[in-house]
Amino acid sequence: MVNLHLKNIKQNKQQIIEFIKKTYIQAGKKTAVIAVSGGIDSAVSLTLLTKALGETAVFPVFLPYGDQDMSAAKRIVRWNKIPESNWREIPIDQPVDQLARNLLIDTNDQVRLGNVMARVRMIAIFDLAKKLTALVCGTENKSEHYLGYFTRYGDSASDVEPILSLYKTQVRQLAQFLKIPQVFLDKSPSAGLWINQTDEQELGFSYEEADRVMEQLIDQKKQLNEVVGVDQQIAKQVADRINDTHFKHEVPYSFKL
Repeated sequence: MVNLHLKNIKQNKQQIIEFIKKTYIQAGKKTAVIAVSGGIDSAVSLTLLTKALGETAVFPVFLPYGDQDMSAAKRIVRWNKIPESNWREIPIDQPVDQLARNLLIDTNDQVRLGNVMARVRMIAIFDLAKKLTALVCGTENKSEHYLGYFTRYGDSASDVEPILSLYKTQVRQLAQFLKIPQVFLDKSPSAGLWINQTDEQELGFSYEEADRVMEQLIDQKKQLNEVVGVDQQIAKQVADRINDTHFKHEVPYSFKL
């Protein structure tokens, strides 16, 4: 049986908040930097972070490329009552475009350009964290992690990951429990790396389908032919994606005597 529903969502929420508090105390840090894109993952992560540390301790960062719309990102920051004096907006057009020229990246090579964007954003948030003596809070979920749907040394880079143990389906459940504005639940998941880009279109299957498969393959330790509740072709696509991107979790390869 496939059951992705969080059994005790109130307890789960509190456990994550306590984890954040404990992590920052152990690290001797009182402030947090978080990149806010306007998607559901950053909305949930930001909300949990704010509940754990308080509004004045959180520094949200907006990192638009070109005319990327930051209105949803600013809405969730405002909804969490974070003072505007903490907000930071750092357009990444200039460094990304300069690197693209230097690296001879063709304008149609969306993947390479997207990787540069993600890594430039990483530089910006970690530099700000250094300036503020803060820890960087990440926004990666369990689905993205196992599907390898991230840029190494880019959007996967962080100091703290509050929702990494939650599948995308469960992040949505938590968002509903937190009463996050409906607009974040209605939006199509997107990394925002190019115009009209959506995660599910790029992956070739929905997160709901992927989560059903991964819950059985990863959590229940089933074999692919034992997976139920999902079309077998989709199940194979998900399994292939996990295998093909597994190398992202193995680097760096290092020689040991």
